[in-house]
Amino acid sequence: MSEINLKHISKSYGDLQAVDDVSLSVRDGELLCLLGPSGCGKSTTMRMISGLETPTSGEVYIGGENVTGQAAYDRDTSMVFQNWALFPYKSVLENVAFGLKMRGDSSEERTRKAHEMLERVHMEGFEGSNPTDLSGGQKQRVALARSLAVDPDVLLLDEPLSNLDKRLREEMQIELKDIHQEFAKTFVYVTHNQDEAFTLADRIGIMNDGRLVQVGEPTEVYRNPTNRFVEEFLGDTNFVAGEVTDVSDRYAHLSTEFDSTIRIPAFGTVDPGASFTVSLRPEFMWIQPADGTDSPEGATARADGTGGDTVAGTVESTIYRGSTIRYVVDVGGEQLFVEQSVTDESGIEEGDQVELEWNTDDLLVFDPDGSRVRAG
Repeated sequence: MSEINLKHISKSYGDLQAVDDVSLSVRDGELLCLLGPSGCGKSTTMRMISGLETPTSGEVYIGGENVTGQAAYDRDTSMVFQNWALFPYKSVLENVAFGLKMRGDSSEERTRKAHEMLERVHMEGFEGSNPTDLSGGQKQRVALARSLAVDPDVLLLDEPLSNLDKRLREEMQIELKDIHQEFAKTFVYVTHNQDEAFTLADRIGIMNDGRLVQVGEPTEVYRNPTNRFVEEFLGDTNFVAGEVTDVSDRYAHLSTEFDSTIRIPAFGTVDPGASFTVSLRPEFMWIQPADGTDSPEGATARADGTGGDTVAGTVESTIYRGSTIRYVVDVGGEQLFVEQSVTDESGIEEGDQVELEWNTDDLLVFDPDGSRVRAG
């Protein structure tokens, strides 16, 4: 078993609190991504799992064993670094076999395993090459082969694809996902790239300011963020601030900064005058000409008549983003944006008068301190 349990681990460097009281369980055989902005503590957390850093407080367990004070070379883990960390004076084959040599495997055995791993990452034929002659993607494959060759229970990957171009990075994401399924090992993967985390992860742990903010499956953290930071970090959205004017059985009415009143789902007991911020995700909104002309047949279904709100505005700009079009709309002096598939293009252009519509139940509501407010 190669499950990982972090129990209230913290790491400080003088006055800097890099990791603050993080508790996390990584299931045996899963691929968990630690996701967050630069400097949030995710790499430090991984280094404490590997043994390259010792927690200031708290405990690290791997496979049920307390390894907090154990050296990195005594843990059944292997690590793939962002900068690959290949030996430039050794051949590709020697690089892959290095860990096996340190472990004491025979020359024949480590040569066999190194060849096997190079074939698995599609680097056969490069055994005698020098790493300095390889492309970035090839270096990454060699680094991955070296880490897998020692057959670790836990593979740790610290932003391993960040130095690759977009197309190669996407190819390697699929390759890593296939390798994880094939080897059935526990993977912990650090990244600041949301798309990468959603592509790879069984679960995502989101970090901010040294703390673990939320852990869940990709759809869970995206659709049900625990606070405003998670909602904002996981994708583009419109944040609209407002003040409650009155409350009905099902909805509260919010007077907004763009001089319109919208409805939000009713929750608990809330008094008029309370302030909230609403998230309107662009993919949950619809745009149509203000003259009432419907979008073309086949366009995404619009909000229903009972639970939807509409605001009017003027298109400031249209931005083509490959598979989608982003419309930036001036609503009462504030900007909102909505995205639409290019296949649903409505012929709307800059300067057009439009209406934006959404289902009220798709809105997410946050307190002034950023905490999520849930309907109930």
